[in-house]
Amino acid sequence: MAPTKAPDSSRRSDRSRRAIHDAALALVTEVGYRRTTIEGIAARAGVGKQTIYRWWPSKAAVLMDAFLDLAGRAAEDAGAGSGGTGEPAPGIPDTGDLAADLKLVLRATVDELNDPALEAPTRALTAEGIVDAKLGAEFVHKLLDPQLALYVTRLRAAQEAGDVRADVDPRIALELLIGPLMHRWLLRTLPLTHAYADEIVDYAVGGLAPRA
Repeated sequence: MAPTKAPDSSRRSDRSRRAIHDAALALVTEVGYRRTTIEGIAARAGVGKQTIYRWWPSKAAVLMDAFLDLAGRAAEDAGAGSGGTGEPAPGIPDTGDLAADLKLVLRATVDELNDPALEAPTRALTAEGIVDAKLGAEFVHKLLDPQLALYVTRLRAAQEAGDVRADVDPRIALELLIGPLMHRWLLRTLPLTHAYADEIVDYAVGGLAPRA
């Protein structure tokens, strides 16, 4: 008789973590952040409440981990779709046309912000990060800074090509692109569209271009 194979605890833990991540994201989307609870996440994931507390100290930490996992999967899917390798996309394209490259990326950002699966957890983490300094710093460090670094790289390349003034600080310049987009998204007073993203780029690039 063949020996019984011991259960793979690491695989079981991975399945539990993924179930908890999915449950947290689903609940935040369905009922909102305030009405989402550890108990609700545990029930939805089919795990005990103590299992969650063993890995995370709060529901905010669960949601942060879940969102980072979701963002990682989205990047892998984008890489597989663009090159078939499964690697993350290399960043902002550099076709030599700065405005066109930035419009492409900002349009994709608009689509992400309007995606119901991403909108609710993004809003929840943004709001919670304002009152929870530690969570806010983690959100910026793990999620925002790597994305903003791509803009810095592209703008510096544009400076080297002579398309952006040499005295422009890329870190401040990128805020001309991201700031208006996030402002409209947060207030929800006007629709967030591709046309609006294009206008932001036209206004910003016009101000960044070398003066005659």
